[in-house]
Amino acid sequence: MTARIYKPARTAMQSGNANTRDWVLDYEPEQPRVVEPLMGWTSSGDMKQELRLFFDTKEEAIAYCEREAIAYQVFEMKPPGRRPRIAYADNFAPGRRDAWTH
Repeated sequence: MTARIYKPARTAMQSGNANTRDWVLDYEPEQPRVVEPLMGWTSSGDMKQELRLFFDTKEEAIAYCEREAIAYQVFEMKPPGRRPRIAYADNFAPGRRDAWTH
């Protein structure tokens, strides 16, 4: 049973930083998911896949794992790069970096 500690990335539909500030602890699956033959639903007997804990800091999540004797891995994320804001008129400026032709 190995736990993963990470900060979730924002979704493609998000422009802000909502739900990306907390650190998340969840478990790697111990059993593979299986398709039920009668209804075709996907299921698993591993109940720890449903467990997800949220922490304010990475250190709190690590301390929890060490206190409960849970093996863990920490996944660091690099901060996203910010693009400079430019105006629409800059597309037609005479000093533009790449030449624009028809």
